[in-house]
Amino acid sequence: MTTLHLIPVGLGQADPERWLPRAAREIAATLRCFIAENAKSARAFLKQIETAVPLQDITIHTLKPDTRAEEIRAWLAAVPAGQDLGLVSEAGCPAVADPGALVVAQAHAAGIRVVPWTGPSSIMLGLMASGLQGQRFAFHGYAPVKAHERDAQLRAWESASHKQRQTQILIETPYRNAALFEALLRTLRDTTRLCVASALTCDDEAIATRTIAQWRKAGPPDFERKPTLFLYLAE
Repeated sequence: MTTLHLIPVGLGQADPERWLPRAAREIAATLRCFIAENAKSARAFLKQIETAVPLQDITIHTLKPDTRAEEIRAWLAAVPAGQDLGLVSEAGCPAVADPGALVVAQAHAAGIRVVPWTGPSSIMLGLMASGLQGQRFAFHGYAPVKAHERDAQLRAWESASHKQRQTQILIETPYRNAALFEALLRTLRDTTRLCVASALTCDDEAIATRTIAQWRKAGPPDFERKPTLFLYLAE
């Protein structure tokens, strides 16, 4: 039976031994077919883990949010009998906050075995380290780009956080980290706790949780051009 292996990739420049179990590395190194958000990033990951198969002999299908189900089914059907394939994300765990779930759904429909491997998820790592509510939380992805829409949405999420005792989790494109941070300080209540988690699993990892009032006094963290997760909980 063909198996679809869900292989996590790194969140930044760090040795795979630091974030990927040996068994997952060994499996990934033998696969001849991958489905990935970005072929270039996938090849960089495969170079890191030192594949047993030459890179030029590995097939990488590019997955987009609008990739049609029939195209995914064709990829899965083309895997030779007795061979497995891998699914990798742009960063972190596949099928969590990325389009990989489309592939997993088609694999189940086709009777393909699905095996998830342990690896870094910025959402889980940030939540674990935040000290915020870990039993009720919501991941929203990106906030709106337009300032007035973003501010309104941040307040709405804060209201939900207060009513439900629910941690709100969001991300931003690294070059817009400062803009989102400033919006959070401008719109949220003084007592709301905000965690900023940057460069998770990397050598320059930084995680800090403070109230909005404390953040205003402390100033922004060093998150320039770094993948960053923002989490907040209204008291």
